[in-house]
Order: sequence, then C-alpha cells, then structure tokens
Amino acid sequence: MLKELILKNRSCRRFYQSERISENQLREWIDLARNSASARNAQPLKYILSTSESFNDQLFKYLAWAGYLSYWSGPEEGERPSAYIIMLHDTLISGNYLCDDGIAAQSILLGATEAGFGGCIIYSVNRNKLSELLNLSDQYEIIQVLALGKPKETVVLEEMQNGDVKYWRDENQVHHVPKRALDEIILGIR
Repeated sequence: MLKELILKNRSCRRFYQSERISENQLREWIDLARNSASARNAQPLKYILSTSESFNDQLFKYLAWAGYLSYWSGPEEGERPSAYIIMLHDTLISGNYLCDDGIAAQSILLGATEAGFGGCIIYSVNRNKLSELLNLSDQYEIIQVLALGKPKETVVLEEMQNGDVKYWRDENQVHHVPKRALDEIILGIR
C-alpha cells in the first residue's frame, strides 16, 4: 500500500484549476508534516497557505515550472494549481533546517496523493519578489513552494535509457520520468 502511494505521488504540473482544495484539507496535510521527523526536533519550518484565486494568480508569476521542458512556460489558465503551500524557514528557531524540508514536503504530498490530489515541489522561485508580496520579515526565508490541485496529466515512470535523466512529454502530453535501475543505485551489500 505504501509503495502504491509513493508510485502514484508524481510531480504534477497541470491541474483541474476549478477543483478546489479547502483550507481544512491543507491544514490536515500540514499536520502530517508537523508530526513527521525533524532534525534535532528543532521544527523550524513554517507555512503560508493559499486557496485564494487572486493570491494564487499573483504567486504564479514568481514560479518556474519545468526546467527540462524549455518550450513550456507553465500551466495555462484553467490548468493551474488551486492551492499553494509556501514553506518557510524560521531563522529565529534554528540556523538551518537540514533535511526537514524534504521530509515535510514528502509528507504533505503523500497526504495530497492519498486524498486524490497531486502536487509539485517548486524550488525555482523568485524569492525576493515573493517575500515582498508576502511582506515577510527577515526572520523568514522562503525554502520552496508546493503547488497543489487535482491532477490533469498522466505521469509515467520508465527505465532510464543511456543515462538520460531528463523528463519529457510525448505527442499525447503524457509526462515521462526516467528512473535509474535499482541495481545501479545499490553499490553493495555487506
């Protein structure tokens, strides 16, 4: 069951924008992150949630969507996320967040996937402009943004060919993600 959930949890970049996600649903997913492991148990992550269409429109222009799809500037109107979670580092709690961001993001996305939604971790963010939009104090650093919604695309995993890690879309807009073979990533057993 866990493996099935992990395989279903793919980076989704096109959504049914009209399918709303409630604030309560976002709070449930943040609660999964809150209850996940935290390095040194410092818990230095904070979150800003958005289900507002007007704020989402403003936020959208500060995000870059798919580096390997250079011809694509991101989802069109009607295919954009219906919610966002902005993940922040509270520098007054800890000087760094170590691996907490990855643990928290995976917990949130697994919760979203289990509920029939999907998402994408977006690290390519215009942090200066977004900080201005949010009117953030220097206490908070933007780590990443999670884009969330009802998936409107098919994402398939496939075996990597010739060491090429680049994801791509075929003529039917199916998103292909190459993965290294298990025997390639296990260097040894002792």
